[in-house]
Amino acid sequence: MTNKLFLFLLLSTFLFQACSKKTTVLTSGQPVKSTVKIEEIDFDYFHGKARLAVRDANKEQEVKANIRIRKDSVIWMTFTVIGVQGGKALINKDSITIVSNIDKEYYVYDYPSLSKKFNFPVSYDVIQAALLGNPIIKRSENDVVELLETMFLLKQQTDNVVVTNYINSPGAKIEKVELKENDRKNALTIYYSNFQPVGNKIFPYNATISVFYQAPTGLVNTTITFEYNKAEVGDKELRFPFNIPKKYERK
Repeated sequence: MTNKLFLFLLLSTFLFQACSKKTTVLTSGQPVKSTVKIEEIDFDYFHGKARLAVRDANKEQEVKANIRIRKDSVIWMTFTVIGVQGGKALINKDSITIVSNIDKEYYVYDYPSLSKKFNFPVSYDVIQAALLGNPIIKRSENDVVELLETMFLLKQQTDNVVVTNYINSPGAKIEKVELKENDRKNALTIYYSNFQPVGNKIFPYNATISVFYQAPTGLVNTTITFEYNKAEVGDKELRFPFNIPKKYERK
């Protein structure tokens, strides 16, 4: 697996994953200023294991990921391909480091350059919130909530990206998120399912992510499926071992 695919998996999966709870009742079909209360998963440490599959028009690639988090501090991940550790990632408050054991290379990314590349405010807090199913964008007085027949729509905008959250009315959880750039065809849609308890909250164990982006050859569609088989929160201290072999080349 290449470093570019690692980065695509990491950022596309986590930057835009959100899950929230509403507590207001609105008039059907009438947009109003948002007063939705968001219920977030709280924790000291998080540990999860998941299967990720990436599909496009030409190929399919599958990896297994082991994920650990120390709240507001560090996110640690390892990727396994056919039983062999293909790479790892360390996300902290300053940067993201991704290592490919197959290519014997590593990348270091800072948040300002990533924010410019994705046209979206990227930070540690955004990635941590997305990974845990917490809101990825801070609430604003400009947020709008609309009530449909069975869904609440929470509409937000940051810079040139419009974010629409489709919240299941009975369950108060997001089932679908759409992100679209105003002046481009780039878009990302996430469908959530298989909600299960994690601690005293509800967590989406499955997600299907569909990415449309403009490439030199035309509009490209890539689909990512994300399936947790383990997700735990607690106060038991976890280890975050991370080193880069001296012979690996920085790209």
